[in-house]
Amino acid sequence: MMRARSPSPWYRSDSALGILLIAAVLAAYWPALAGTPVWDDDRHITSATLQGWDGLRRIWFTLGATQQYYPVLHSAFWVEYKLWGELMPGYHLVNAGLHSLSACLLVLVARALGVRGGWIAAFIFALHPVHAESVAWISEQKNTLSLVFYLLAVLAWLRFDDSRSSRAWWAGFLFFALALGSKTVTATLPCALLVAAWWKRGRIEWKRDAAPLVPWLVLGMAGGLLTAWVERHLIGAEGAEHTLSIAERLLVAGRALWHYLGAFAWPSSLAFMYPRWTLDARNAGGWLYPASALLLLAVLWRMRRQARAPLAVFLVFAGTLFPAIGFLNVYPFRYSFVADHFQYHADVALALPVGATLTLAPDFFARALSGPLARAARTSLAAPALLAAALAVLGALTWRQAGEYRDAESLYRAVLAANPASWMAHNNLGRMLLRRADGLDEAIAHFEAAIGLKPDHARAHYSLGLALQRAGRGAEAVPHLEAAERMEPFNRPLVASAEYLLGLESLSQPHGAADAVRHFTASLVLMPGVADVEQALARAREQAARDSVSR
Repeated sequence: MMRARSPSPWYRSDSALGILLIAAVLAAYWPALAGTPVWDDDRHITSATLQGWDGLRRIWFTLGATQQYYPVLHSAFWVEYKLWGELMPGYHLVNAGLHSLSACLLVLVARALGVRGGWIAAFIFALHPVHAESVAWISEQKNTLSLVFYLLAVLAWLRFDDSRSSRAWWAGFLFFALALGSKTVTATLPCALLVAAWWKRGRIEWKRDAAPLVPWLVLGMAGGLLTAWVERHLIGAEGAEHTLSIAERLLVAGRALWHYLGAFAWPSSLAFMYPRWTLDARNAGGWLYPASALLLLAVLWRMRRQARAPLAVFLVFAGTLFPAIGFLNVYPFRYSFVADHFQYHADVALALPVGATLTLAPDFFARALSGPLARAARTSLAAPALLAAALAVLGALTWRQAGEYRDAESLYRAVLAANPASWMAHNNLGRMLLRRADGLDEAIAHFEAAIGLKPDHARAHYSLGLALQRAGRGAEAVPHLEAAERMEPFNRPLVASAEYLLGLESLSQPHGAADAVRHFTASLVLMPGVADVEQALARAREQAARDSVSR
């Protein structure tokens, strides 16, 4: 990183650049601003049971009231619902606004650290397409909101570091707590601040640097442990997909680290759901990823006396990613070991040095050239023009990426275009098509593809059974409905629905009314009071009585 010096005239006006950045973000995310909910957005937008004042209390004091225990985030969603209800543009505009605010705060962080090129870093961060998942997906307001508090905590801490003001310390601690209440990946912030202290002064002092951060570390660890418990016991981050050996977790961590570096450096193949890697600790090729990461760390460590910045950047980037690179279980590992939204906070550590480095471009070209060309490189608009062109490319890529979030069908089709082996996308797209009058045949094809990729997917078996029955292929539906019951016997709604469908199939067969009575009765035991099932049971009993008389 380079120390600050007088900024060049072409990025002198903060107000103009801030307005330009906001406009650029809105333009880049325009395709998603009117987008409808995708995947789990409906679980984050405040549900009917939480819309009152008692719901706000439950958000803070009842585990399980919301999908994840992020009370600051869900309080924000609660307020937003009060303001515009289910009008989706409101949520998308808040995400875009928070993202823009974080980019502007990045400028202040750069100046507080003495790093030049803050506005360049801000535009790169704001327009980078790898962040489209965090900004265009309503659920990831947890990222955009928590990063605002994260950067405010950084600014307060840097002020405390200079002034030793207790007011600055408490402001930073409050912002850190708000960041944790929005998303606990921010628990790594105290460690990042220690790295920043080492980068600035070449050492870490207990009294000056470490001791004031102890309460931050304790709060961060408590938040992280609570989130890990919620992920495992309330969200379902357990089972075969999350049972990894230590060797397998090292393989995931090494490969994930390089994946995220590559996605930032060359964002050409981004996807909402990447293929889930096959892990084999006996395959030497897989170990190249963690081995090369350790080699890079060793090289940067050896270079630290000549330049501390590269090691500091690597440590902050990798450390911020730590909760999501395989050492801790998170629910999305069921589908993939990497996701674009996992690197949102960590990319701050990359944007700053890139911005600082790009400020050197005019001097670099001037040294590489000679005579009039060298003078032109220093004085012309060539450098800002090239930078503007690069940012325009990033913005165009983000615009294309944001378009995938217009609606759920667009998203799942984009996933399958990039990752045809995504059983999740096949199943979810099939469920959407099943609701359409003209989508039955395609829905069946997607359910069959999902089962082919994941034979133990109970809900895909159930959905395929439902689709086959609607297509008049009830006999083919039976084994899939029975398979769904075997695979998730404790899923009462699924088993009850499967029993209802099995009852309908039995009732359609000659002398099948007695079996239908049995299935409908089983369904009502699991889910009492369902009118359609009660009516079907009455018809089945009448038919069974007629069958017994005819015999």
